[in-house]
Amino acid sequence: MLPKPVHLVNELLAFLLELVAFALLAVWGFRVGDNVLVHILLGIGTPALAIVAWGMFAAPRAKFPLPIAGVLVVKALVFGAATAAAFAVAGAGFAVACGVVLFVNTALATADRQSLIRQSRDGVTSSAP
Repeated sequence: MLPKPVHLVNELLAFLLELVAFALLAVWGFRVGDNVLVHILLGIGTPALAIVAWGMFAAPRAKFPLPIAGVLVVKALVFGAATAAAFAVAGAGFAVACGVVLFVNTALATADRQSLIRQSRDGVTSSAP
């Protein structure tokens, strides 16, 4: 389990990275295609689809909560698409950096959240949230 200040910073970073992923999908959508209608549909539709999937399955208060494996699949799909969008928009270096940061943050946050769940299930008290 992470110390409380590190936990809070990592949770904030996770939220900011989700926003960055949605923004990357929007930028990609607005740049792909060769007419205005395609730009608008993909620029709005792609991040909207990712946001809906996230809210339904991967968010902390998901409408349809999944087991951790399912949540990680949804996150992998959204973050993978965002990494591909980063590649298309800004090149390989930026995409690799985004992919690594997204992966490390997701792995760290998942491990930390799972340890908190185990502790609360086992009745262990802690100072972390």
